[in-house]
Amino acid sequence: MDDSHMEAMVLRAPHTALVHSDLVRPRPNQHQVLLRVSACAVCRTDLHIIDGELTRPKLPLIPGHEIVGVVVGRGESVDRFATGDRVGVPWLGWTCGVCRFCRSGRENLCDDACFTGYDIDGGFAEFAVVDHRYCFPLPESYSDVDAAPLLCAGLIGYRALRLAGDAERVGLYGFGAAAHIIAQVARHEGREIYAFTRPGDTASQEFARSLGAVWAGGSDVAPPHPLGAALIFAPDGSLVPAALRTLEKGGVVVCGGIHMSDIPSFAYRDLWQERVLRSVANLTRRDAEEFLALAPQVPITTHTTAYGLPDANAALDDLRHGRIDGAAVLVPAHAPDGHDV
Repeated sequence: MDDSHMEAMVLRAPHTALVHSDLVRPRPNQHQVLLRVSACAVCRTDLHIIDGELTRPKLPLIPGHEIVGVVVGRGESVDRFATGDRVGVPWLGWTCGVCRFCRSGRENLCDDACFTGYDIDGGFAEFAVVDHRYCFPLPESYSDVDAAPLLCAGLIGYRALRLAGDAERVGLYGFGAAAHIIAQVARHEGREIYAFTRPGDTASQEFARSLGAVWAGGSDVAPPHPLGAALIFAPDGSLVPAALRTLEKGGVVVCGGIHMSDIPSFAYRDLWQERVLRSVANLTRRDAEEFLALAPQVPITTHTTAYGLPDANAALDDLRHGRIDGAAVLVPAHAPDGHDV
């Protein structure tokens, strides 16, 4: 492959495997930087795109929105990063800046927002172009692979935890990439963590306890104490009524996924006494700045399994079937650790 081309994993149509492709290397426009991708984590949102549950992706598409890369080219208007800088790229790829949501600090709700690995080609490739205004310097203490899950699993978990308010007891449904990160933040803040997994998944329950959960059990089991908040990261709508029933008065259920199966009906008494049900949508740049500053203070340890870029379909399949503790991360062959995966 010559210097004008790159290796990439491409989605040609929903419900199909990614295709290992040789593509022309992209060039940055005036507001973009060209990144040599060092690592890109695999997110459940990638599964929702590939499985057709998020219905309007750009096609063909290079997925991937938890990108760690090094700047190797810049557009003429870029003034934030220099060649050689390491940056992280999250799901939020562009906003209009002028709508009522953007002007009120809620750019995550911008009607015209564009998202990395959905509207914009992402990081399942050797190179990517991204708007410099929507990428961030990364803490030096993290390797490329360990930093990648912070950029969505960490950020969405952080936003969900902030919406939990000052709850002292926090339930986490689905102990995967997001939960294993935000459990560490919650413990750092002095909260108690209660982990809910698939019934019978003793390995995930033990993983949760190893990260400080005071209790871990199946999602079909009631916790030993009422909870102040429950954060749902699993895309299963039936967990919503179950989580509501674990709450104390005034508690909140936060749905952290971009897609969830339909929520079944539930009795009003499960919501009564000022319990709250709400969702998280995307993230803001302020979320990223706050969380990436906090991560090394905790310090957060990410648990990762690395795959070579051509093995993206295997990583997605392992994620789909719950065979990963923590996060899967794709590493291109040119990356420093690429020869080890």
